[in-house]
Amino acid sequence: MKRLVLLALLLGYVVPVAIAQNLSPQKQSALDAAEALSPDIRTMSMALWKYSETALRETESAELLAGILEREGFTVERGVAGMPTAFVASYGSGRPVIGILAEYDALPGVGNAAVPRREVRDDGVTSGHGCGHNLFGAGSVAGAMALKRAMDAHNLDGTIRLYGSPAEETVVGKVYMAKAGIFDDADAVLEWHPGDETNVRNQPGRAMNNFEVEFFGQAAHSSSDPWNGRSALDAVELMNFGVNLMREHVKPTTRIHYVMPNAGEAPNVVPEYAKVWYYVRDVDRPSVEKWYDWIVKIAEGAALGTRTEHKVFLITGVHEYNLNRPLQEALQANLDHVGPPPFTDEEQEFARALQQFLEIEEKGFDATIKPLADEPEPASGGSTDVAEVSYITPTAGFNVATAAFEVPWHSWATTACHGTDAGVKGAVVAAKVLALTGADLLTDPDLLREARAFFEEMTGGKPYQSPIPKDQAPPLPGDS
Repeated sequence: MKRLVLLALLLGYVVPVAIAQNLSPQKQSALDAAEALSPDIRTMSMALWKYSETALRETESAELLAGILEREGFTVERGVAGMPTAFVASYGSGRPVIGILAEYDALPGVGNAAVPRREVRDDGVTSGHGCGHNLFGAGSVAGAMALKRAMDAHNLDGTIRLYGSPAEETVVGKVYMAKAGIFDDADAVLEWHPGDETNVRNQPGRAMNNFEVEFFGQAAHSSSDPWNGRSALDAVELMNFGVNLMREHVKPTTRIHYVMPNAGEAPNVVPEYAKVWYYVRDVDRPSVEKWYDWIVKIAEGAALGTRTEHKVFLITGVHEYNLNRPLQEALQANLDHVGPPPFTDEEQEFARALQQFLEIEEKGFDATIKPLADEPEPASGGSTDVAEVSYITPTAGFNVATAAFEVPWHSWATTACHGTDAGVKGAVVAAKVLALTGADLLTDPDLLREARAFFEEMTGGKPYQSPIPKDQAPPLPGDS
């Protein structure tokens, strides 16, 4: 390439090595506004990181973001879909209605100081943003604000919606928002997520059911009269044994995992109550429903075998992600224009020190942008409630590197990264890409038409159907 460029210069030709977008005035305004909001993104990110509130307990986090949007001029509806920490912020009027998703819930047990080693926080908070939702929330809010400012500057028609969606980590928030019709009038929805690479999402993830099984037995003295007892814990263990035998006969794409939140109180008391919490996943809804039905039968058998009663509660369920190629390509073009986060030498040293502590290859932060493959990639990773939105309206997302490459996700190590300025740089990139793509959707009706046509082809025109019962309320903390 260097030889070609040198030859061109000698011959008097101008050969562009990379061709950047010529931004429209509307897009340039959106980009400039996002850049101007960089300090606000840092402030929001650090506040959310400090709060580290877990699913459906994000009281301060939701109010922080809702309040900022309100002061910006958005109209905010709080407590939507029966969840106190869910909100919708709207600006503008009429169509198109362009949505941006924001998340802000943390994970339990992965708290850490923002240092490249295992170290508890000074304030004793044990939860942490091991998935980077502090950056997700801040970057998305700033993207919506930047888009609003571009609308004002150029008198653009349309509506921006920032959907404040709680409890993504338990795959709850957007499921119940979707069931309540919150996304029904959106023409397109954009989202992003922190990661260890920068790319446009191009794999569908896995559909999933999240459910718990409770067993009810009879207490007795474990030594004096165990014949009078019926152990709920035995039922849980028998169920788990049956599911673990089942694993031999499911497909390689299937994922089944569980924990036991309640397994009795004392060894000398036959447990009269026990509970197991399961996730079952696969590449599509029909497969998940097949495995779920099998596990429910195993639970029934465990109850019969231990002479206990049992109850199954489907907490939530999601589809696989419905990808939208026109929106993916628009995101890729804008991601390429913005570029990856500009990590400093000191930030790369932080990442390498963290990788050294974890005894993995010291590659630092990944500072590249991956190209968009011609075809969707095989399903990988976990599940997301964004998938429900993608079956209601054209939806697309992207990842930005915010954590050191290949560190364990959902861990103290990613929490540490997401409390640093290096992580914030990823949120700034995200805000810019969201604002630019939002401006595309507001000013380019052909893009919206193409996205809608692709969506209709992928869904076959079938209306969205929630995986959870119609009248089921969100599982709020404290509910029995």
